[in-house]
Amino acid sequence: MRDLHALPKAHLHLHFTGSMRHATLLELAERDGIALPDSLVSEWPPRLSAADEKGWFRFQRLYDVARSVLRTETDVRRLVREAAEDDVRDGGRWLEIQVDPSGYAARFGGITAFTDLVLDAVREASELTGLGMAVVIAANRTRHPLDARTLARLAGQYAGRGVVGFGLSNDERRGRTADFAGAFQIAERAGLLLAPHGGELLGPDSIRTVLDSLHAHRLGHGVRAAEDPELLDRIVQAGVALEVCPVSNVALGVYSDLTSVPLPTLLAAGATVALGADDPLLFGSRLAGQYATMRAAHDLSDDQLAELARMSVRASRAPDDVRAAVLGDIDAWAA
Repeated sequence: MRDLHALPKAHLHLHFTGSMRHATLLELAERDGIALPDSLVSEWPPRLSAADEKGWFRFQRLYDVARSVLRTETDVRRLVREAAEDDVRDGGRWLEIQVDPSGYAARFGGITAFTDLVLDAVREASELTGLGMAVVIAANRTRHPLDARTLARLAGQYAGRGVVGFGLSNDERRGRTADFAGAFQIAERAGLLLAPHGGELLGPDSIRTVLDSLHAHRLGHGVRAAEDPELLDRIVQAGVALEVCPVSNVALGVYSDLTSVPLPTLLAAGATVALGADDPLLFGSRLAGQYATMRAAHDLSDDQLAELARMSVRASRAPDDVRAAVLGDIDAWAA
């Protein structure tokens, strides 16, 4: 079996705070005297479940605690640099990191100032590591849809300047998806990739709403399309890519174990699948780990794994020359 860390790939589903190294979290918390819960220290990675809203609240609380350790511009730059270094170590050649600037605005001078900081950190990290990088700005579906419109306009202002997409994250059981259609229309007019979450905690009906109301080009997760062959065929025919995050699916209780993640069903139907790590800080597994777990759980061949890597590149917003180079290197890995 070939080394999966050497397999070139793109990473399309990685959240900003969730990309933080565990060691960095501990160091920054100690620096500022921030008390972390045991589930982020001695019991890490935490035992999670999002089977109900209470479980999701516990998950979100841990995420908010982790975000609180980012106090300075240097902290932000370090997080981005280390995320890039970790992806390169895992064979990453292109990364689209997702961030909600409103979660950091109060501490960093507003959403525009924080976006400027992140984009500068991305440029710096890309130059240092050689990893191609871009940003997806994501709204929070637990906030008012007007906040999402503000973020969509912000994303549009940076289109072509480091921001390639617009998303919608957090608990898909909260809020009404259709209420965010206006924000996605703004992003669509700006030429941005539309990549909302859907089809993880809720099933096929949620995915249909996301497709119909938000005109998604990619689905954050979308894995539960496997439950509805007609819907899955629609996704395949429309060329909508699925950002599947196996380890987080199991950690949050969407599936009981890795063998239950329906990757073979998605691939057999012809779906475009890009494996992602979601939040390594909370789930304990990075990019190469997603490929390794799916190889073990579903007995995937090296050719199948290479095709997964190709799909991640094709579904990305990487420049054409980057795509061509990475696809060539994937062929070389598989040869």
